[in-house]
Amino acid sequence: MTAAVPEVLLLDGVLDAEQAAGTVRSILAEQQRDGAIPWFTGHHLDPWDHTEAAMALDTAGEHAAAEAAYRWLADRQNADGSWYAAYGYGHGGPDGEVVNAAKETNFCAYVAVGVWHHHLSTGDDAFLEWIWPVVRRALDFIVGLRLPGGPIAWRVAESGEATDEALLTGSSSILHALRCGLAIADYLEEPQPDWELAAGRLRHAIAHHPERFLDKDRFSMDWYYPVLGTALRGPAALERIEREWDRFVVPGLGVRCVSDRPWVTGGESAELALALWAVGESDRAVDILRWIQKHLRHTDGSYWTGYVFEDDAIWPEERTTWTAGALLLAVAALGGDPATVAVFGGDDLPTGLVVQDCC
Repeated sequence: MTAAVPEVLLLDGVLDAEQAAGTVRSILAEQQRDGAIPWFTGHHLDPWDHTEAAMALDTAGEHAAAEAAYRWLADRQNADGSWYAAYGYGHGGPDGEVVNAAKETNFCAYVAVGVWHHHLSTGDDAFLEWIWPVVRRALDFIVGLRLPGGPIAWRVAESGEATDEALLTGSSSILHALRCGLAIADYLEEPQPDWELAAGRLRHAIAHHPERFLDKDRFSMDWYYPVLGTALRGPAALERIEREWDRFVVPGLGVRCVSDRPWVTGGESAELALALWAVGESDRAVDILRWIQKHLRHTDGSYWTGYVFEDDAIWPEERTTWTAGALLLAVAALGGDPATVAVFGGDDLPTGLVVQDCC
């Protein structure tokens, strides 16, 4: 690392300066020479988790490493504005080789969240102007996959055929990306009316029409992502959190990935903490982050993906950059990091067009 860890990454009972530095180093250690941030050595990269890890690096002041990650995305963007679902690193084939040629829409949209976070972290107008065409092409690709009633098709198959189904978690993330994209567009004075309409209709569908999405109710992400993705705030967000709390939260351990398995995961736990912070529940957010230190933190500062508590076993035996990234972003929000607060708080993000109802 080239700089001291910012105070925003220090949180009592979660991270001290040495621990925070170790977690940042664990991400930097996995970043490749070309800027790619795979899940871990010998695994693949997907564009969403790559971006989340880059955002975490920005919270630590590692702006050059984060910029390298965004330049990796720019270099590999497809002509239609998309990225493929997975690229291999250290897997036996050439680094950066496409290993899953499907296109997942939330993966493709998330660059807008990362780029806006990077700009708020650095104030680098020149880089924002340079990468703006990348963001614009990505969100145009997404908006072109709207379904009736507002959702976004979740996947384009390798054959090029788009599904006619949407995922609540993925669409919530896409809403967040559209709002960040609109913030960039406003800053650069490049109006995007199609994005405004898409964001308004998508937010309405998420908040009021769950029947328009595939039923993935057993996954905790479908529970908290409408809050994390900024579709819900205020009483509606708090009501949603309370309604399923006991089904997904295991006191003292963390958050289940799925409701019917004795498996708590670091990524979901940290993301729920970030969602809780966003709706004013910081004490509960800190509790969850403290819980996962006991059984998911490795001595080098990285984080295990999950823990099967009935068997007292780490599973799978992997330490992922996106788990460490989610943890750092949650801590940064709680610590008042301005860029992270702005992006995940959402108060100043454009809302898109307000939609009362749509077919």
